[in-house]
Amino acid sequence: MFDQQARLERVLARHRDAVVVEPAPGRPALIRRDEILVAGQDAGAAESLVRRWYDARDDERGVTRLRLRAAAKVDVCELAAGLGADGRAVDGRRRRLSVSPNHLVHGQPMWWSGPADLPRPAPPVPAPEGAVARRDVTVAILDSGLSPHPWYSGAEWYREQRAEVEEVLDADLDYELDAQAGHGTFVAGVVLRHAPSARLRAHRVIGGDGVGDELDVIRALERLAEHGRADVVNISLGCHTYDDRPSPLLARAIAALGRRTVVVACAGNTATDRPFWPAAMKPVIGVAALDGDVRAAFSNHGWWVDACAQGVDVTSAFVRFDGPRPSVRGIDPDQFDGYATWSGTSFAAPVAAGRIAGLAAAEGVDAVTAADRVLDPAAHAVLPDLGVVVGSEARLGHEAMPAHAKSRADAIG
Repeated sequence: MFDQQARLERVLARHRDAVVVEPAPGRPALIRRDEILVAGQDAGAAESLVRRWYDARDDERGVTRLRLRAAAKVDVCELAAGLGADGRAVDGRRRRLSVSPNHLVHGQPMWWSGPADLPRPAPPVPAPEGAVARRDVTVAILDSGLSPHPWYSGAEWYREQRAEVEEVLDADLDYELDAQAGHGTFVAGVVLRHAPSARLRAHRVIGGDGVGDELDVIRALERLAEHGRADVVNISLGCHTYDDRPSPLLARAIAALGRRTVVVACAGNTATDRPFWPAAMKPVIGVAALDGDVRAAFSNHGWWVDACAQGVDVTSAFVRFDGPRPSVRGIDPDQFDGYATWSGTSFAAPVAAGRIAGLAAAEGVDAVTAADRVLDPAAHAVLPDLGVVVGSEARLGHEAMPAHAKSRADAIG
């Protein structure tokens, strides 16, 4: 594990407009200073209510970002809570506004989430063997992007999107691999190991440093909803929110995907039962990490977790990069030749996503039906506060099934 305070300081140094908020002691969150997000239909009403502090407005894909004047020193968490708490007159009727601070999302071991260690070079792994597919299945991956790799560089789906999603490996030009560079490629490899015939659709929503905005995640989800191209969506990132409740805008974006799309997200790496979003949302399959037969020491857990899968010493596709560190006894610790070993709930989630996609392709069923089978507590082991064990055929007892997992099928239809 790493010095979380040091990582936090690096995040704040790199993202000057980020700030730590802690409305409740011991339950911090990261947000963008002087920004609130508003559902497009509520943007006009919200702008009118904040006009005394208003600076600029950014509209795109059904969500609006309102920027406030820094000199006003507005507490955006308090403002968002106030705007969303009471019914207000909008379009001739009273209803609550959908408002949220712009939370930072993250997927690397920087503070409260992400893989539990740094990637380590690994020897080549055979490419996943193609399987007979009865239907085409698309898996969308919201992450750091996708770098070329022999496993898929010749695939049509990769050629269609390569230029727009390629990972940035060294954004700060320090000759070292950025903290989360390769994360999206690694996740894609895990999915393909379980669903070799899947078509992947990458959306870059976090940078090589492992940090992004809730706004970018929302907009990526809205693009998917508009085009209807994903059977399964994998989100190996997330955040804690200032009020420990789901962002209403993120919840709306996930709901807009429709009931035929399955969303899988990592449970986070803070070894706590504090809800981690979007994994803790009812329509989302939240996945914790196992270390063998037990919970990985870093993995989140709790009533809101639906499933668990191996998340320690996972090997997958990775980027090619040679850093400045010297070899030690013939081993170069930062020379990657396309493969790596890594640990975290970030890599347990795509195991579940890949199993669901692989079953849907092989059996010719829809993703929701496949998810119900992969997470069937009658056919698989169930662990308290970790949910159904993905990949296990032994039944440990239906009574251990968390209430959140029981309601998942109803939530996604």
